[in-house]
Amino acid sequence: MAPNGHTNGVSGNLTNYVAYLDPKASHQSRIGHLDVETSSIQPLSFASGTPLTSLYQVIEIGEANIKPSGEIIQLSSVQLQAPICGRDVLAVGKNYFEHAIEFNTSGYDSSDKTDQPTHPVIFTKRATSIIAHGEPIFPHPGFTDTVDYEGEIGVIIGKSGFKIEEKDALNYVWGYTIINDMTARERQRDHKQFYIGKSPDTFCPMGPIAVPASKLPKILRVQTRVNGEKRQDSTTDELIFSIPFLVKTLSAGQTLQPGDVLATGTPAGVGFGQKPPVFLKPGDVIEVSVTGLGSLKNTIADPTAVNQTVSRVQKETHVPISNLSKSCGGVGLASINSKQLYYRHAGVPDGSPIIFIHGLGGTSEFYTPLIASLGLERNHSLHLLDLEGHGLSPTSAISSISISSYASDFYALAQEAKVSGATVVAHSMGCLVAITLALQHPEIVSKLLLLGPPPTPLPEAGQAGSIARAAAVRKSGMAAVVDTVVTAGTSAKSKDDKIGIAAVRLSLLSQDPEGYAKGCTALAGASEALPVAKIKAKTLIVTGDEDKVSPPQVCEKYSTEIKGSKVHVLSQVGHWHIFEDVKGVSDVVASFFQ
Repeated sequence: MAPNGHTNGVSGNLTNYVAYLDPKASHQSRIGHLDVETSSIQPLSFASGTPLTSLYQVIEIGEANIKPSGEIIQLSSVQLQAPICGRDVLAVGKNYFEHAIEFNTSGYDSSDKTDQPTHPVIFTKRATSIIAHGEPIFPHPGFTDTVDYEGEIGVIIGKSGFKIEEKDALNYVWGYTIINDMTARERQRDHKQFYIGKSPDTFCPMGPIAVPASKLPKILRVQTRVNGEKRQDSTTDELIFSIPFLVKTLSAGQTLQPGDVLATGTPAGVGFGQKPPVFLKPGDVIEVSVTGLGSLKNTIADPTAVNQTVSRVQKETHVPISNLSKSCGGVGLASINSKQLYYRHAGVPDGSPIIFIHGLGGTSEFYTPLIASLGLERNHSLHLLDLEGHGLSPTSAISSISISSYASDFYALAQEAKVSGATVVAHSMGCLVAITLALQHPEIVSKLLLLGPPPTPLPEAGQAGSIARAAAVRKSGMAAVVDTVVTAGTSAKSKDDKIGIAAVRLSLLSQDPEGYAKGCTALAGASEALPVAKIKAKTLIVTGDEDKVSPPQVCEKYSTEIKGSKVHVLSQVGHWHIFEDVKGVSDVVASFFQ
């Protein structure tokens, strides 16, 4: 049996909830069950199989909707997080009689100067003070010389409540965790209210686990040891104000939320209560243990250490990153041009290089049928990249996308992969990207295969249409434009055959609306004519006789401007050439790759 009185391991109740960063999933937050005896974690998920990522989810859905998921991992292989984070901790002062006496006589108490308060002393600890089990406590040199500990039991609220009656209060308690209410004593004293002295960075260690109240005994014992010496020892039946009374008090004028944490107060035996007072110093190890909750252990860091809260806060962002969930937070993405993009290298490493650039609403998978049909992977080095925001490539809200930015990404890819003299294959909007790349970096492009290049500059009607599509998908999703794009972009034969239509619809509907909208905006920005006459690369242009985006006359105009280029028009084909007639495209372009 585990210390909390219920069975650990997959065969028992998986309710020793621990938060950690998964090293196999780009260090995303996960929730698991900690087996205290074996120091191992069983990852947990919703009953559907979706991984749990926060204790807030656990509280909301309940134990019955949670199941084990994946292989057991060792505690030593992951970085723990506090069970609850992101909110200030509600806290109570002077809630054990003997501690109230030692505090009142210590010279650090600036509150009501009584041995036993008539009302709970309530304060908060800022969310930025929360750290996990095992993380170092920053000593804040120059800010405090009186660093002290307070081992406490943390109550976790399970459902929202306002004006909760004391008799009903325990129905609003989900469970418990351990808190070390670290304190800068002179700051607590001098500022009269406790907030400043209680909220320094790293001054709220919490964890390592959170356990439902139903899995724990009614009376909990809290003990604190400093460097192995026991300093505090008491139980919840010695509280001045009981947990139900505290819940009633806090909810009298404010709504308690699921996941709110209430630190219930500390017993006698804190540092200033020693004879003489003993405050914490670098290297001291504080260990707080509570019945059924294991032990929360943290060490006072050296004064020269880095305050890890600073870097943690600096990494936080409220800028949305679209399309990141498809790669489970970035798994498998490459760092290209200071961005995370989906890049795939296939074929023969030392073969003749081919760079593929897909179009608006497509992905690099657009070229899979052509690659397979021609067997390009047998003799060529293939470089496939999803445009920013398309396919599996995410895009940040602060990233402005243009034809030039797309081209810059492919230039960075070529530099990273050490590619030069490549054949560049492009489709639709991707043709404008390829042309820009060839004009700006001719050493990279030796051949250009342009499938359905749109006109340059894009006509005003095309610009307006692209802007309208961007607005439509941002408002209503990809379903808002798919029928229009498919109807206008495919041939009558494709509409009868259906398979090509299905491929186009799948490509469009799989797109992230924001990434697609940015692509539309990039296309709408192509308002200046590209100097295609300066292209030096050998160029082949392919279109369909029913291609309304790139009709034959547009391609002929390209041909007259690009010296030595050729045009081939496919019969009964619209704008999605490879999806509509892969054999026809393959027959036309096969010799181009030789």
